[in-house]
Amino acid sequence: MSVLLPNMADFDTIYELEEEDEEEQDEPEPVVRSQELPRPRDAPDPVAVRGAGHITVFGLSNKFDTEFPSVLTGKVAPEEFKTSISRVNACLRKNLPVNVKWLLCGCLCCCCTLGCSLWPVVCLTKRTRRSIQKLLEWENNRLYHKLGLHWKLSKRKCETSNMMEYVILIEFLPKYPIFRPD
Repeated sequence: MSVLLPNMADFDTIYELEEEDEEEQDEPEPVVRSQELPRPRDAPDPVAVRGAGHITVFGLSNKFDTEFPSVLTGKVAPEEFKTSISRVNACLRKNLPVNVKWLLCGCLCCCCTLGCSLWPVVCLTKRTRRSIQKLLEWENNRLYHKLGLHWKLSKRKCETSNMMEYVILIEFLPKYPIFRPD
């Protein structure tokens, strides 16, 4: 049984269509992909905005670089990019000094508490990451999804060492929905 919504005036009304012969439904229709539709492997690599601060707590830098990547030219205005990064940096500026104070206090008391004094820093850093992720999700819904971009906070390996750091990844969304057979 299939459902049809004929127009917006009858949006709340659901109509049932007549079922076709079962023989026709059993035969799968051939899947044809148009050459104009982008494929996921053809999508450009995501742009990584790395931390540019001097203090890093559990991989999260105290600020991100506001320099506009040339790859985004024509996709987003440099002013919008800087505004978004400034909002993320303001969130970091508000939360990370508290995290650093708790980290220093936790390190001083680590031997006495068998490492339990570091838990407040872990929880505060997790809360900071969540607030940044919520902020990026708000930015995506407000602007970037309309422009075909998706911003997210992601953990990546540092270029200079084997340590992990958090970066803002800007992914390019496909222009058309890609059909995937079941």
